[in-house]
Amino acid sequence: MSFLTIPIRKLSNGIGMPGVGLGGAPPGPTEEQRNNSWKWFLTGIQAGYRHLDTAARYKTEASIGKAIRESGIAREEFFVTTKIAWSETGDVQGAFERSLQNLGMDYVDLYLIHFPFSMTLDENGTELRNAEGDLVPLEKPTFNDVWAEFEKIYASGRAKAIGISNFSIKTIDELLATADVVPHVNQVECHPYLSQPKLKEYCDTKGIQLCAYTPSGYGIVRSHPVLLEFADKYNVTPNQVILAWHVMRGLVPIPRSTNAQRQKDNITLPALSDDDYNLLSKLNRNEHICNKIDSRGIVHGCTVEMLGW
Repeated sequence: MSFLTIPIRKLSNGIGMPGVGLGGAPPGPTEEQRNNSWKWFLTGIQAGYRHLDTAARYKTEASIGKAIRESGIAREEFFVTTKIAWSETGDVQGAFERSLQNLGMDYVDLYLIHFPFSMTLDENGTELRNAEGDLVPLEKPTFNDVWAEFEKIYASGRAKAIGISNFSIKTIDELLATADVVPHVNQVECHPYLSQPKLKEYCDTKGIQLCAYTPSGYGIVRSHPVLLEFADKYNVTPNQVILAWHVMRGLVPIPRSTNAQRQKDNITLPALSDDDYNLLSKLNRNEHICNKIDSRGIVHGCTVEMLGW
């Protein structure tokens, strides 16, 4: 059996992005879990990851910075992504400075708008919700306003590339109506049950690299009989089969694992046959699993119409 070579994806501005990243969401909600994340980031680095993905909301920026320093490998060898929290978009420059301070770095390789709407905090510092329990999107700042500030950061050189997350064709079109810089990356939920073919085609035409979070679709997708069959056929895990499919599609998957062996597995990917690749591509159900759409058509306080999902 042959294995894939993990590629370096060339972004539209010429920056190279390693073709599989290590996701930086903590394994649980406690401060201890966030603070100890550096240990499994470090095993990921030792396994060969050079693309590390975090976000202000994850509260693991400091752990990623520590892991890189503990590794003894030069900062320049890494591709580090972080994202602005939707509650910080009223002060983009301040939010970016806080992320740099948390990381202990003077630049990031990629800075993303985490969600295409801004949210706010109440007087207790928790996310404001309405009577139905939904988050409350703000009319201002718009993502167009936020992007204008991102373009300033990009021009300063402190972010080597800038991009978006959870954006659809609809919201990208709205963004491009005012943008001077086309986003270099769009990071979205993507897995065999949500393969996003139209969005991928659209991003390809715009020169926007598509990245996949929740790339394996959790156990919901991994337990599909086709995945189990292919895992047995290639003598790998279902997760490895799915990640190979992403890489062969030209996406950059961002799996998260705190387990050293699974971290190694996630960058040791089988070369799928054309028939098997095509069969996986037919499993699409347009089903969001991570950011699940509720029975009212609401996601994080936004309607699917607003999001373009």
